[in-house]
Amino acid sequence: MSPRRVRAESDAVGRRERPLLITVDGEPVEGIDGQSIAGVMLAAGRLDWRRGVSGAARGLFCGIGVCFDCLVTVGAERDVRACRRRARDGDVVTLQSRKLEKPVSLKEPGTEDR
Repeated sequence: MSPRRVRAESDAVGRRERPLLITVDGEPVEGIDGQSIAGVMLAAGRLDWRRGVSGAARGLFCGIGVCFDCLVTVGAERDVRACRRRARDGDVVTLQSRKLEKPVSLKEPGTEDR
């Protein structure tokens, strides 16, 4: 996926650019109607928008909704694939982290002393 857009004057289909504005972590980001959230973010120069469990930066990987590396929160909806969701004017996007809040115990209850 490329952050480039087809300009209206060279668009063989005759589409016209209709601007939209989304907010990403409190910052306004401009896009064009029809772009995915990932497309809007890429065009704005954002290459990563979440952190994995290890803390490594994650962003767009496959671009077709298979890998789940591009997860964001849109409004109150968590785990939205940014590559699959078309941006809508006024969307409020929040970046996510997969960092574990507290350690998960794999031991069965009552077996801590064994």
